[in-house]
Amino acid sequence: MPTDVIMPQMGESIAEGTVTKWLKKVGDRVERDEPLFEISTDKVDAEIPSPAAGVLTHILVKESQTVAINTVVATIDGESATATAPSEDHAEAHTAAFEAPIQAVSSAEPALPVPPAPSGVAVSTAATPWASGPRGEVRSSPLVRRIAREHNVDLAFVRGTGLGGRISKKDILEYLAQPAPQVAATLAISMAADRAAPRPQGPPLQEGTPFAPTFMGPTLVVPMSPMRKQIAEHMVASRRTSAHVSTVFEVEMTRILEIRTRHAEEFERRNGIKLTYTPFFVRAAVEGLKQFPIFNSSVDGANVVYKRDVNIGIAVALESGLIVPVIKRADEKSFLGISRAVQDLAERARNKRLSVDDVQGGTFTITNPGVFGSLFGTPIINQPQVAILGVGAIEKRAMVRNDAIAIRPMVYLALSFDHRVLDGALADQFMAMIKSALENWEEAVL
Repeated sequence: MPTDVIMPQMGESIAEGTVTKWLKKVGDRVERDEPLFEISTDKVDAEIPSPAAGVLTHILVKESQTVAINTVVATIDGESATATAPSEDHAEAHTAAFEAPIQAVSSAEPALPVPPAPSGVAVSTAATPWASGPRGEVRSSPLVRRIAREHNVDLAFVRGTGLGGRISKKDILEYLAQPAPQVAATLAISMAADRAAPRPQGPPLQEGTPFAPTFMGPTLVVPMSPMRKQIAEHMVASRRTSAHVSTVFEVEMTRILEIRTRHAEEFERRNGIKLTYTPFFVRAAVEGLKQFPIFNSSVDGANVVYKRDVNIGIAVALESGLIVPVIKRADEKSFLGISRAVQDLAERARNKRLSVDDVQGGTFTITNPGVFGSLFGTPIINQPQVAILGVGAIEKRAMVRNDAIAIRPMVYLALSFDHRVLDGALADQFMAMIKSALENWEEAVL
């Protein structure tokens, strides 16, 4: 009995994912829960396990291809069937099936002007509606791409009439049926544009690591990684959705520093993990969320949806971007429980071992740019949440205490919040409670 392998949802605000690598090929035997392929979203890079044991009979989504969640990306036959590569017609049908939903969540493609024709070439755009100029990412099926290769056609100049500008078999055949002079004129425009603006391509940009460009001209065009493209889309959508406002508090860390210095060695000996600052900030945030539950909510139209569970997302920096694994029910965990959860999620995030559940259900996020030396920033809200806390670097600064100059370890905490449901006064009360919890820490860590 064939089993469909689907693109999982790696977060409640994620609508699509990119297949970055197939770990098996057609014809390979795969066991249930054995890693089958890797995906990338704006929240996570992860290995996806096989939903069943059997033979991988079809791969319907290629590497570097982005599809909507719940799209069938492959099939596994649990019986001893002979694996065969899908025919072009079969691939065409499946491509149409998974591209339609992804286009439904994409914005309409803007029309771009036709590039000016080279001197001596006349082109009638009225008679040639396909010569619409380069349109960015071209959506087409494997069958269409094969026809284009056979006829040496640049698909960027073929107008797609499908959803979201997708080029169908009918579109490419109608393009090829044009009079030869019009096709030649279109190709001449493309070649002239390429000569006027050479764009040497480099490897996909890897964020978080030094990148030394090798220039072959005045500029170098480097494609974004799949994760970076989706982070960009998610961040722009967040700025467009929420009315961002930020407030910054300065917090003295003397009490926390003393506790950490006194108990770090014993804490690690007893529990096998290091005593870091992050669990202190998580515990303080949890107390604030319990007192001000509107910060643990989301917006649904004209309604505010309060969440019972306090699920804290912890931003983790990777070489390829940023992901936010979630500590579930953080309000029910002890200090040690939170410490273990922080370390476990961070390690599995960096080793691409996060599960789907690990990145879902966050209700509040903490990001810590301070580990890189940043004093503070104004982070973008992780949708559909209504607030995010940024933790800066802990530094010793000269402060006035009892009318005298004293040296104290200090940290800036920056809260970005959604002004649609939260006002400045409430945000400052929330931050004041976090400040008080840190400066007057009472909970035992051992």
